[in-house]
Amino acid sequence: MEQALKTGGSWGRHLADTALLGAPLIGAQIAQLAINTTDVLIISQLGTTELAAIVLASQFFFTIFILGSGFSTAAIPLATHALAVGDERGVRRAIRMGMWASLAFSILCIPLFLYSEPILLLLGQKPDVAAYAASYLHIAGFGIIPALQFMVLRSFLSALKRAAIILYVTVAVLVLNAVFAYAFVLGHFGMPAFGMHAAAYVAAGVNLFGFVAAVVYIERVPILAAYGLFTRFWRPDWQALGEVVRLGIPVGLMVLAEVSLFTVASLMMGWIGTVELAAHGIALQFASMSFMVPLGLAQAATVRVGLAAGAGKRADVMRAGGAAVLLATGFALASCILFIVERESLARLFVDPDSNNAAELIATAGPFIIVAGAFQLFDGLQAIGAGLARGLKDSTVPMVLAIVSYWGIGFTSAYLLAFPLGFGGIGIWYGFMLGLAAASIALNGRFYYLARRNRLA
Repeated sequence: MEQALKTGGSWGRHLADTALLGAPLIGAQIAQLAINTTDVLIISQLGTTELAAIVLASQFFFTIFILGSGFSTAAIPLATHALAVGDERGVRRAIRMGMWASLAFSILCIPLFLYSEPILLLLGQKPDVAAYAASYLHIAGFGIIPALQFMVLRSFLSALKRAAIILYVTVAVLVLNAVFAYAFVLGHFGMPAFGMHAAAYVAAGVNLFGFVAAVVYIERVPILAAYGLFTRFWRPDWQALGEVVRLGIPVGLMVLAEVSLFTVASLMMGWIGTVELAAHGIALQFASMSFMVPLGLAQAATVRVGLAAGAGKRADVMRAGGAAVLLATGFALASCILFIVERESLARLFVDPDSNNAAELIATAGPFIIVAGAFQLFDGLQAIGAGLARGLKDSTVPMVLAIVSYWGIGFTSAYLLAFPLGFGGIGIWYGFMLGLAAASIALNGRFYYLARRNRLA
């Protein structure tokens, strides 16, 4: 308990502690994204239509997943505030009811996966791409249940500074996914080639493995097992469940506001053409991979701000926030330079040089990657600002700020630039950059306003 509460110190100490906690979380985020990237790389070998379909299916799944993950994210500040005052029962209540809320959400969302094809067709996607995407989602969609349960257990482990095991489990999931998908999707190691159906079964299976591995670890480590997360699991705690839902729904909607913007981007790219959609998917892979660093730092910042706020230490709240902002800014500048300089080399990683439209796909993806690099700074800072606000149990106002920024500014700009003004696909990416810039200013401003206003010791 004492180790978990050591949040104070100089600016240098805060930078080091944030990086130390954030490093395995960043690694886990990158490994998680690499699971999807591996699927994209493997399925891209089947053809451009299949590549466009997996991009669409991944966005569909992730949109639903990220909304449900709001309950696991809400459990972090609830658990850390309880930890700060030595309330072990409060920690257990927050995590257990986070699992309850996530399970209920998962079950309610299964029909969306089962009826994904008519949904995609209604959204204007090409019939062949929609059919391939739906065939994947009909199977992989059931993985939402263990995936969201694992996210809640991640929150528990992060709050107790056991983030390293999150990295190990996620890397194991990555390796298993890569080996089995490579074998059964493309037919290697003497196995038959089952195409996208195999990728779907593998995706659902590795999500189940990750959840089971986390449960086993928690039950085998005495300090973690002492919290009794699974003892009388089915006993309701309506007050704690209400807190999780009250904080979690705005968090989920806030993240959904950003993620759904990128999902809509995939839909709009699909209106322009299959090559543009595939090129968008390539650029999005690199933007998403880079985003994992500030996202991991934001998760670490939520923990550290939550502990400091729960203990009533305003100076440490401010320094924990500042440390996360500085680290995220430094990384964003470095990744921006890489994206701009190596755009064509990066695009070639996802393109079969022998395909008929390889040159066109690389030429289309290059400018997308440049813009993706340019908005890394804004994307990173808005993630940090959101994470800092969550550490103060602030979710409703940040949700409103996010929706206005992403949709009022980002989507409107993207649509106008892409279609009425004739910029096409690149206009969509420019519009996103404007929305993310607005969000980064608003969310960080909200945190510093609350931190200065709050009467902490």
